Amino acid sequence: MATPSEKLASSLEILKELQSKGNAAIKGSDLTQTHRERLIANGFIKSVLKGWYIPTKPDDKKGDSTSWYASFWEFSKAYLNDRFSDNWVLSPEQSIAIHSGNWSIPKQLLVRSPEANNNSTDLLFGTSIFDIKSKLPDDTAIESINGIRILSLPHALIQCSPSLFTRSSIDARTALALMRDASQVLDPLLTGGHSVIAGRLSGAFRNIGNTRIADDIVSTMRSAGYDIREQDPFDQQTPSAFNLREKSPYVNRISMMWSDMREIVLEYFPEPPGLPNDKEKYIKSVEDIFVADAYNSLSIEGYMVTEELIERVRSGSWNPEQNEEDLQQRNAMAARGYWQAFQLVKASIKKVLSGKNAGQILDADHGGWYRELFAPSVAAGILKPSDLAGYRNGPVYIKNSQHVPLNRDALRDAMPAFFELLEEEPEASVRTLLGHFIFVYIHPYMDGNGRMARFLMNTMLASGGYPWTIIEVKERKVYMEALEEASVRHNIKDFAEFVGNKVKEQMMKN
Repeated sequence: MATPSEKLASSLEILKELQSKGNAAIKGSDLTQTHRERLIANGFIKSVLKGWYIPTKPDDKKGDSTSWYASFWEFSKAYLNDRFSDNWVLSPEQSIAIHSGNWSIPKQLLVRSPEANNNSTDLLFGTSIFDIKSKLPDDTAIESINGIRILSLPHALIQCSPSLFTRSSIDARTALALMRDASQVLDPLLTGGHSVIAGRLSGAFRNIGNTRIADDIVSTMRSAGYDIREQDPFDQQTPSAFNLREKSPYVNRISMMWSDMREIVLEYFPEPPGLPNDKEKYIKSVEDIFVADAYNSLSIEGYMVTEELIERVRSGSWNPEQNEEDLQQRNAMAARGYWQAFQLVKASIKKVLSGKNAGQILDADHGGWYRELFAPSVAAGILKPSDLAGYRNGPVYIKNSQHVPLNRDALRDAMPAFFELLEEEPEASVRTLLGHFIFVYIHPYMDGNGRMARFLMNTMLASGGYPWTIIEVKERKVYMEALEEASVRHNIKDFAEFVGNKVKEQMMKN
């Protein structure tokens, strides 16, 4: 008779076969009742709704939404294809978000289909799918990106709600910039006789600086006999950081976010003290804070470290050749890597204190920080040497976050643009706060992004003479919620206020 372990292994073989086919959504009918119940009991699958499951990890804690958010889009695709075949498409607003590179997990995914029932289907962690009974446009008006059926950009812009331009202005502007010729929207505008929409779109294109498309829409519609009254649907002018010629939606996205957010940062941050006269004293203060900083930064990431372990690493009594625990323990490797990276960060800060451009220093040095952060884990065989290669080559998900970081191809465009923003930014406070935020938003590495972002933050703080500032582990919830608010809803206020207050506190201590 098979043992319980052997029975579980047989169920896992079935699950592995399903996952090897790319299934992030599992139908109940794909598994026998015995396999299904066994996998649920052991935490390898979780029910999303009746008859549908997603793979999970047995060590996932209750309330951990990471597995769900990482599966959301694949699950939605599989569920909708099963329910409607290829007879569905996302709403115009969600289509525009995806065209603009915004893959954040929506609270409610709006889907159109002639077979829909105008019902909401509840999913996990407060998300849902609402299906709207609606006739679909011709196939030429529908595209598929990663298997997700969305409206083509011209049709999405024509069908979207006017409120999109104020509610999701970054998505709207980024999408508009992808349009290269007025003919893309003129055909459906003329066919549908959409004179009011034509007036709105011409105003939108003029707002982003594309007067050629705006004029073409107005003149062509008037030539066809329509009365066009141009109206700007945005409530503000397009930021100067916006580049109409930029082909990457991600570059325009982070540039506009930077421009929109910088005034809020200035409101909540203290005035910079200026570069210190006694640079050695500043570096000494950085060295003195290392143990507390390492403890908090590593603890935020979930490592089980103690100040005693960190002190042993700092003092040199950490010895992996003689101490088996030091050699094998993941936490010890993380502590050692943090110390090694910290030495390079100090060297970068010395360059910044000498008056060199902080953004250029970061661009040149951050790769070395990352390699030192993980070198001990590679040396111990915990990680592969290829893990030090640099920016990631696959998707990454942030624990419990609705924000989906940029895909691997997009970050190749976004990272150079990010460093340009840092280099050109005149205010140290903005470099500090938005440097941290945008780095985490992009999430260029498979691991270590939080630690790297906090190193970056403190290097930028040094560029204004601000003191090294610790984000304490006891404040992790507030810190992560503020980052989530900025990433998903583009609201930087909470994060600016939180970090600004932490810097003020540290300045008062000094």
